[in-house]
Amino acid sequence: MSSREASPQLHAALGCVVLAVMAWSLIAPRDPFTWFLESVPVPIAAALIAYAYPRWRFTALALALIAVHACILLVGAKYTYAEVPLFNWLRDEYGLARNYYDRVGHFAQGFVPAIVAREILLRHAVVRRGGAWLAVLVTATCLGISAFYELIEWWTAAASGAAADAFLGTQGDPWDTQWDMFLALCGAIAAQALLGRVHDRLLDGPT
Repeated sequence: MSSREASPQLHAALGCVVLAVMAWSLIAPRDPFTWFLESVPVPIAAALIAYAYPRWRFTALALALIAVHACILLVGAKYTYAEVPLFNWLRDEYGLARNYYDRVGHFAQGFVPAIVAREILLRHAVVRRGGAWLAVLVTATCLGISAFYELIEWWTAAASGAAADAFLGTQGDPWDTQWDMFLALCGAIAAQALLGRVHDRLLDGPT
């Protein structure tokens, strides 16, 4: 194992945390259909990480961010994004227009994939570190993921009708899709600005 890669112990610990959150999320979810739709990326990501594990492993930073993102998804899956209790309280306490948990989720949808994409591009030498193309490709990748997720929501709603209302979570906002993609863009830019140097040091390994 490369010294820059997350240790087996970290893989096991984060895996246990995500499994525990998934088990909790599965207890009496508000809407079982929405639970499935919102949580399905978690086992898919876990399967891909497990498949690649013998040959390729993420840094501790990327792996930890993936675990955090999984937990964000599972909380949203349990309550639906429009009904997460803490954010309902914030809405009611401060007179907000909506439950903003979905905004957190879509910011994370840009923030976490930015580090994942950055790591894959750099470790496979697709682009050089520090070049403008790295930021462009990472940001475009995150926007592509966000747009594709919006298409999935559209297809699901078209196929299942009202059953997908909780999955869409628009809360009456006609600009919800645009907000979702904008927040993913903000998350992608923020991740690169805030964590880029830390990520570079982890990719270099101990000096």
